[in-house]
Amino acid sequence: MTSQTLSLDELLTALGAPERLPALKGMRRGIERETLRITPSGELSQQDHPLALGAALTHANITTDYAEPLLEFITPATDSIETLLEQLGDIHRTAVHHIGDERLWPLSMPCFVGGEESIRLAEYGSSNIGRMKHLYRRGLKHRYGSLMQVIAGVHFNFSMPESFWCEWQALACKNCCSQRFISEKYMGLIRNVYRFGWLVPYLFGASPAICGSFLKGRQTTLPFEQLGKGTLYLPYATSLRLSDLGYTNSAQAGLKISHDNLPAYVASLRRAIQTHDPDFAKLGVKVDGEYRQLNDNVLQLENELYAPIRPKNTPRRGEKPSDALARRGIDYIELRTVDINPFSPIGITADQIRFFDLFLVWCLLRPSPLLSEEEIARNRRNQTKVVLEGRRPGLQLETDGGEQGLKEWGLSLFEELGKVAALLDASCGGRNRYGATLAALRERLLDPELTLSARLLRELKAGNKDNGCFGRELAARYRDELLASALEYWDEEYFSGEARDSLQKQKEIERGDSQSFDEFLADYFGYADTPA
Repeated sequence: MTSQTLSLDELLTALGAPERLPALKGMRRGIERETLRITPSGELSQQDHPLALGAALTHANITTDYAEPLLEFITPATDSIETLLEQLGDIHRTAVHHIGDERLWPLSMPCFVGGEESIRLAEYGSSNIGRMKHLYRRGLKHRYGSLMQVIAGVHFNFSMPESFWCEWQALACKNCCSQRFISEKYMGLIRNVYRFGWLVPYLFGASPAICGSFLKGRQTTLPFEQLGKGTLYLPYATSLRLSDLGYTNSAQAGLKISHDNLPAYVASLRRAIQTHDPDFAKLGVKVDGEYRQLNDNVLQLENELYAPIRPKNTPRRGEKPSDALARRGIDYIELRTVDINPFSPIGITADQIRFFDLFLVWCLLRPSPLLSEEEIARNRRNQTKVVLEGRRPGLQLETDGGEQGLKEWGLSLFEELGKVAALLDASCGGRNRYGATLAALRERLLDPELTLSARLLRELKAGNKDNGCFGRELAARYRDELLASALEYWDEEYFSGEARDSLQKQKEIERGDSQSFDEFLADYFGYADTPA
């Protein structure tokens, strides 16, 4: 009997056998949390990335994303949730100690933004790779504008241990290629996230409101209501960050990125990067000797694809992400649909992490047929419904068997998730942590007022507050809490050493450049064809 003929229940039973149970230990997780530096009055910082935090180009834990004030905190991968949270907390404490009287914005949707020109693009020094990173951001600005680029989120990186793959592969067949098997199963996980990923914004979406400045000059047909002086909200929204106003990009709706298998995914991604786009061509690539974008293709780089989940393999120096995947297969996956949790000083909680463990393992083990065009369209409609009106009473979603209530469908999925929770709890020595997390989150399906989005709106409505006021209050409180607490995992010498070393590494990269920038770009955009 192969894995293709095993039902979810049969696979869970097989993996739950005493001799196989230890193989589930060692799931690895990492967090990338984005956050804007703001002034005490709640405006976007105009200051340089603090020198005391090292070089954004080369620091292991503290870098920047699109904008100079958009910090990104990165933890190493670890198999301990407690360690993960300690590391993320230490990075926050260190950052707060070195940004003066600035604060960290605690919401996904940005603070008051004075306009496109008030958003400084991130700088990475004079090296070719640093210039390319800055130019990529300049291209994003010309293509889409800067406002959507300063929306912040949490990216959850996840992988299963080698011991797990050995056990599953033994259940499947003895002679298959190990890395090919792993990549195949991770692609199945990704397809299931597209099917059932609406659960994430429903449970954890925390951006039902935006600052009115975010809509300056932008047209929308969404029926916004107003709070305070300038906050706009949708009564039943969960995550405007994931709507067409935010993280997603309607300009990429026509891209046909295949998730059938890894070679098809890489080929379709490369095709988008190598395909000329007439609209982007109108912007010009190099005008009067100055670059406006890296190229005029559908995507400048792989990272421009606004996907809710990505297969990943860490690129080596000078290597493109698609080449890393093609050569070495999928090493981990990156879930990108997580809003910043405003009720945590570090943007995420242990319960959220445990749910993502559960959800992703379930998506991995559950059968995952290929996605048809019809199903892809249906999944997109479901996601849109949930982010814009997920808490609406009686909301209906589309399934392959017709419409079904969000609550009813969610409860049925939680029944399956409960079986995975029992397996993971058993692998952890019988502690009921996963089961308890699932039971608590199940209440959010029964009562939408328990969701993060409802809780945030309730806070705003209670005092007729702008979300800017609410964000400033939280930012000040979290700053004080972080300043008053001690480092838990690392010590000050680790961060001062990493800052010092990162600055030195940047200088070495700059000194080591032997090509002109034009030559560097021409070499970078060559493609390797070595399959995984």
